[in-house]
Amino acid sequence: MIRQAKGKTPRRPPKKPSSNQKDPVGVYCRVRPLGVEDNECCIEVISSSTIQLHAPEGFKTNRNGEYKEMQYSFKKVFGVSVSQIELFEHVAKPLVDDLIRGKNGLLFTYGVTGSGKTFTMTGSPGQGGLLPRSLDMIFKSIGPYQAKRYVFKTDDKNGLEIQNEVDALLERQRRENNLPVSKPTSSRQKLDPEIADMIKPEEAFEGDGVDEDSSYSVFVSYIEIYNNYIYDLLEETQEDAIKPKWNGGGTPVRPNTEFIPPQSKILREDQTHNMYVAGCMEVEVKSAEEAFQVFWRGQKKRKVANTCLNRESSRSHSVLIIKLAQAPLDADGDNILQDKNQVTVSQLCLVDLAGSERTGRTGAEGTRIREAGNINQSLLNLRTCIEILRENQMCGTNRMVPYRDSKVTHLFKNYFDGEGKVRMVVCVNPKADDYEETLLVMRFAEMTQEVEVARPVDRPICGFTPGRRHRNQAFKEELSRKLEERGGPSDRDLPTVLSHMVHSLPPLPSCELTDPHDDITLPRLIEALQNRYRIRQMMIDEYNQAANRMKSMLQELDNSIISKDNFIHEQNGKLTEKDKAIQLNKAEIERLEKKTKMQEHKIDILQKTTKIYEDDKRSLQHELGTREQRLQREQSEKRRMEQRMHGVVTDTQHKWEKECDRRVNAMQLEMQNKLWVKDEKLKQLKAIVTESKPSGRPDPPPRQTQPKRPSREERLPAKRSASPSPIPTTTPVRPLHRRSRSAGGEKWVDHKPSSSLDLGTVLQPVIPNSIQVSTPSEKALSKCDRYVLTHQQVASDGEIETKLIKGEVIKTRGGGQSVQFTDIETLKQQLTTVPGRKRKSSEGKPANGASTDGAWTDTETRCSVAMEMRAGSKMGPGYEHHGITKRRKP
Repeated sequence: MIRQAKGKTPRRPPKKPSSNQKDPVGVYCRVRPLGVEDNECCIEVISSSTIQLHAPEGFKTNRNGEYKEMQYSFKKVFGVSVSQIELFEHVAKPLVDDLIRGKNGLLFTYGVTGSGKTFTMTGSPGQGGLLPRSLDMIFKSIGPYQAKRYVFKTDDKNGLEIQNEVDALLERQRRENNLPVSKPTSSRQKLDPEIADMIKPEEAFEGDGVDEDSSYSVFVSYIEIYNNYIYDLLEETQEDAIKPKWNGGGTPVRPNTEFIPPQSKILREDQTHNMYVAGCMEVEVKSAEEAFQVFWRGQKKRKVANTCLNRESSRSHSVLIIKLAQAPLDADGDNILQDKNQVTVSQLCLVDLAGSERTGRTGAEGTRIREAGNINQSLLNLRTCIEILRENQMCGTNRMVPYRDSKVTHLFKNYFDGEGKVRMVVCVNPKADDYEETLLVMRFAEMTQEVEVARPVDRPICGFTPGRRHRNQAFKEELSRKLEERGGPSDRDLPTVLSHMVHSLPPLPSCELTDPHDDITLPRLIEALQNRYRIRQMMIDEYNQAANRMKSMLQELDNSIISKDNFIHEQNGKLTEKDKAIQLNKAEIERLEKKTKMQEHKIDILQKTTKIYEDDKRSLQHELGTREQRLQREQSEKRRMEQRMHGVVTDTQHKWEKECDRRVNAMQLEMQNKLWVKDEKLKQLKAIVTESKPSGRPDPPPRQTQPKRPSREERLPAKRSASPSPIPTTTPVRPLHRRSRSAGGEKWVDHKPSSSLDLGTVLQPVIPNSIQVSTPSEKALSKCDRYVLTHQQVASDGEIETKLIKGEVIKTRGGGQSVQFTDIETLKQQLTTVPGRKRKSSEGKPANGASTDGAWTDTETRCSVAMEMRAGSKMGPGYEHHGITKRRKP
């Protein structure tokens, strides 16, 4: 196969359109009727230009898992009840009118497999599609003005040449002689039953803008793009290579040569930078039936296959190119003007794109998978080109459009660059199974209609006066009428009369003389010759009379022409004045056009400024939304922080309430202890006063011995009994304070960090002969022998726990000091709720009236907490550890 090498053709700058006006790509939507086996519909036509898509059950389209309805707008929407003729009238008829006026057009169908693209383009018997109706409208419009066959001739370079009548006649004779006998040479051949009666006579259209002073000719070519290769469907060898030949017997004879596959064609660029298929066969047709017969011959060669979604699925993109050649007549209006520069060629491309499909749904295997991949890739390239065109037009960028990545986009490059109108018919199937693919088609269609294509300019008008064909025909008719009025034959009857007169001459008698004395033959011959001479003179007279009448008529015509020339001269003077007025109007129009361009330039600047402001507005709105979200997050964080701080405050308040209760209870306990000590002293004093001897002599002083330390049981108050306890008879002796064994010259370094808290308890550790520091130093350590560190931490029950870490200061060999820790003592507070009771003077009086202030029986009732004095282990001199223990009532 022959492939076109990429990068061989040098890049040329795109041809600038001569018109600044642009039109958007016309996108239409057609909804196929729902099948019998399909129950759920996902498309609803809500207006003549809008459709709505409903997500089927089980298909979630947003993050919340809800169904979402989407609307898409088009230039026009055709529902299931719209006929083919109505679709053609809105979509293809304007393109055919532009084709007759010399402008190009591109129309293609797009959609998923099985959405009705081929039916929309081709149709069926009785319901012709866009293609047969376009052909019928073309020939209905230019039928009386068609040139003879082979007057226009292709030059294989996407151009046309003009031949004169003689060369065209010789070409017809040569081609008719080369045609095989089995093939008919006329266009009145019998149509295929499959394509017969595609269009009803009452549904025919005629186009506007046909120039009566021009001759037209139509050329048709039909290609397909299969696996990104271009094949000619009208090429004869493609069909003849596989046809068997018959030897007259019952079995076909295969050709001796092997099967030659069709050769792919390449794309080239002509002198006007338009793309065309090199070597493609172009057939000149003279009627709509002949053109559609040629199309149907190529349609049978198109590659189709059976899939799970479509019984005859198109496996290639088909393109029918209708080329219309138009040339003006000469000044007399008789023949075509032999000037190639005056030939106008316009073409209309009707494209039936293959449908996008998913191999999982179609069940494709092997070759079908490769075909589907190439189809999807070409459609993706088309979508990419449309996206870049839209971006360049809307954002002002200058990105290169990748037309060369696909044969489809490369072939139609000129249309998107401003060589004609572009229209697309989006075919959709409303069944629920195609919902996901339909969404992609809708997004592509919505993006395509935002692309603008430059409007083509009108073709220049020939410089001859209009109405030449009509004037020439009128002159011939007037000449015939005047000849008939004068009694002579008309220009059409004169040859007939002359031929009749020649055939009416009497025949000559026999001139054979057998007898020299024959007097009959010669006189008879003389008489016949005289009669023929007389008839000849009559014919001459009749011819002269006819010539004289013709001369007089011509003289009258000359006079009338002179008068008409005078009239034309007058009209030319008026036309000159009109031309001057037209020139003034043109100058005014140019001034207004300049003013319009200036206003358009200002409008463009304002639009760009508006776009910039809109972009700033969108960015500011986005930033505002971001800041609002951030503010909301900060407010929510603030609320959470407030709640957390409120909880912390509540916990702290509860903790301090507990601490206050504990301190109040401790103060109450301290006051009760002081009161108890006071009561004990008063009791002892009472006992000393009341216990005097009867003789009045004092007892000798007791022996000064070391008082015995009372045990814990003795120091605790006795249990309450029914009878009061006896009053002690001995005088209580106050126990002496026991000094520490280390009361010598030891000094302590009391290291209390500045972060230590004063717990406010009654009993505090006291270290005499100490140096209190917040940070230990070498100077302080050199003056002392012992070291103690006060460390506080929070216990597991939430109370503060104090640890006294003790050690000895040892001098080192280097002259420094080091501390060796020897003991750790822990101090911990505990809080209990002690039911306190105030002492009343009226309670506990004995029956005999004695005072009961010092009685031990009420001690347990008044205070349920006992004190325990315990010597600290391994403490320094003069140091005692006072702990508080708690006891409950039994």
